[in-house]
Amino acid sequence: MPTEQDESRLARRLGTGDAIVIGLGSMIGAGVFAAFGPAARAAGAGLVIGLGVAAVIAYCNAVASAQLAAVYPTSGGTYVYGRERLGAWWGFAAGWAFVIGKTASCAAMALTFASYAVPGPWWAQRLVGVAAVLALAGLNYRGVSKTATLTRVLVGLTLIALAVVVVGIWAGGRARVANLDGWASLTAGGGLHGVLQAAGLLFFAFAGYARIATMGEEVRNPAHTIPRAIPTALAITVAVYLVVALSALSAGGPGVLAHASSPLTAAVQAAGAGGVAPAVRIGGAVASLGALLALIAGIGRTSLAMARNGDLPASLAAVHPRFRVPHHAELALAAIVSVLVLTTDLRGVIGFSSFGVLVYYGIANAAAFTQPREQRRWPRALNVLGICGCVVLALSLPAASVVAGAVVLALGLVGRVLLGPPHASGLSADLRKAGDQS
Repeated sequence: MPTEQDESRLARRLGTGDAIVIGLGSMIGAGVFAAFGPAARAAGAGLVIGLGVAAVIAYCNAVASAQLAAVYPTSGGTYVYGRERLGAWWGFAAGWAFVIGKTASCAAMALTFASYAVPGPWWAQRLVGVAAVLALAGLNYRGVSKTATLTRVLVGLTLIALAVVVVGIWAGGRARVANLDGWASLTAGGGLHGVLQAAGLLFFAFAGYARIATMGEEVRNPAHTIPRAIPTALAITVAVYLVVALSALSAGGPGVLAHASSPLTAAVQAAGAGGVAPAVRIGGAVASLGALLALIAGIGRTSLAMARNGDLPASLAAVHPRFRVPHHAELALAAIVSVLVLTTDLRGVIGFSSFGVLVYYGIANAAAFTQPREQRRWPRALNVLGICGCVVLALSLPAASVVAGAVVLALGLVGRVLLGPPHASGLSADLRKAGDQS
């Protein structure tokens, strides 16, 4: 007979392969089709260097998340780690930054999907965007296994589309390695600051690797699975992004990417391979769906954890008795994102989302730094590098993104002060013990 605690827990149904695919689905998304444009405007061909910087910081953040998730295999990711290692306020700051930034990203991904899938009028795109949100929320509602299955399909289609783009660029006959500008890229564009800003913007495209940790309560044998899945998914993504970035720059130089609303479409046209442009459209639509699917799953689990501890309304902590998913949290998210899709255009929130995610991972590194020797899998030096990197990249983002992110973060903290410290349910500790026993 299931106990009350069992009824409030999510089911452990994800293996290592599922976890890697969910990580890939979170990273190899619409970011690769959109982030190269603003990164090229900031740094020119130095965006490749920015990509490398973003990858190093992402690795530091990834291993911190993996190390923490192995010990705290519960829903919520850094929200839980911050509470357990640093205190309730740090956890709230991480959770709030994640939920607000990623909710905006959900709306952006829905609109991005609609813009690729429906070349028609704006109102049709809005309706298609809402339909995508509701359909994927409904799929998530049916259980995490179905989420993982669809993610496999979407990741496979996205990788095929990117492969067609790369092959088309080099087969077009106009791509030149000289377009990379060599060492001149270090001083081109915005110089060092431009490279760092490009790294911060490109971090948006990496920021899904910890979705595996956020869903830690649904992973089988988390102490073994999560530390393997997160670095593996990140390594695959870095390799894919590097090949795509070098190919796109070689097609026509950074100027072509910087002034294009669809950088990869501009790249294939500049390379003389305009015939494969439909592959970019299909890939962008599919990748947007994959990112949106992973975002809904991740935000739902973080909202669940925050509700369990009183940082969000308690009703969001409900777990469906049959499908074992946080159904109230996912329904609320679908409603909010649908309203945003119908009323705003958030496709320009890359910088805002990056700011929130960098705050989130800065706290993850700080939490990992406090772990004792017996819980450590990687050296503390990586945590220090991760914290410093998150701070530098966050402050290097466009000023409007930094101000907007800081204001929203401050509003959340002020709201928590006015409402008073919540009373934790203690469920996270119970779940952690259960995870240690699994």
